[in-house]
Amino acid sequence: MRIVVDAMGGDHAPQEIVQGALAAVQEIPSCHITLVGNESQLQPLLPGDVQRVAVHHAEQVIDGHEQPARAVRRKRASSLVVGMQLVAAGAGDAFVSAGNTGAIMVGGLLELGRLPGVERAALGTVIPTTDGRGTLLLDMGATMDATAIQLMQFAIMGSAYMELARGLSAPRVGLLNVGSEESKGNEVVKQAYRLLQSCDLNFVGNIEGRDIILGGADVVLCDGFVGNVVLKHTEGLGKGLFEMMKEEFTRDLRGKLGAFLLRPALRNVLARMDYSEYGGAPLLGVKGVCIKCHGSSRARAVKNGIVVAERLAAMELPNKIAAQMAGIKSERDG
Repeated sequence: MRIVVDAMGGDHAPQEIVQGALAAVQEIPSCHITLVGNESQLQPLLPGDVQRVAVHHAEQVIDGHEQPARAVRRKRASSLVVGMQLVAAGAGDAFVSAGNTGAIMVGGLLELGRLPGVERAALGTVIPTTDGRGTLLLDMGATMDATAIQLMQFAIMGSAYMELARGLSAPRVGLLNVGSEESKGNEVVKQAYRLLQSCDLNFVGNIEGRDIILGGADVVLCDGFVGNVVLKHTEGLGKGLFEMMKEEFTRDLRGKLGAFLLRPALRNVLARMDYSEYGGAPLLGVKGVCIKCHGSSRARAVKNGIVVAERLAAMELPNKIAAQMAGIKSERDG
């Protein structure tokens, strides 16, 4: 598999991106990686005897704070755009970047294009759960006002992703709502509920916000506005809780002693909540595998993102999604 990596995207690029790529080729013998970015900065970071890692020069970089659509259109020589163009031209099987989220979504649609039958792309993220399985939240910002049909399509794409990326058989699909009853929610959610009942998916019904971290479903559906709020709240809640724990543990001698005794358990909790273990956020519905790593990703997170991208490309995720979309369209037309 040929994985194209945006070497200039992210808070710790290019050093951590290069280190992640080198770790990935060590872990995956069949993986060939193309690092896209400024050659004069990338070559010194590579060992002289490196194999299966190449550099493709790109003069420009899209900054994390730039307006996505404008940046993609104006910076055609950026590492993000050039990398996607390589995949679109068949010179790569998957694209990985820790760069500007909005630019990745715009670039995915403009450079890769949507799969047949897909109305809107969806950006997902795996949220850690208490059972250790993780749940894929769709959408987290690509489609702010999703229709009922689009939510159904998100379910198909998300189910295929969790099956291939996480190895789950018949992933449980839940619809995020204000209550578990079928009658709850706005009209879009009610329509989506009826459509999901008719799909050949493991639909478990409505789930509430509190059920996400408890592992109530493997795929949780919502529009991008709600999904982004849920994601940011979850991140903030986790950080806030650990800050409060740190404050209490360092308040006096008894707290410090308790912290010392609990240190192994606390480390295990942190490891279970570590986003880097899940390999980034997939942009689903485009013609190609596209993985968005967290902007603050270090080498380990980048390596895991490449590993997931390689697996999805080898299992032909886009083709599987397209086939399922065609099947749904045939049923609806019939």
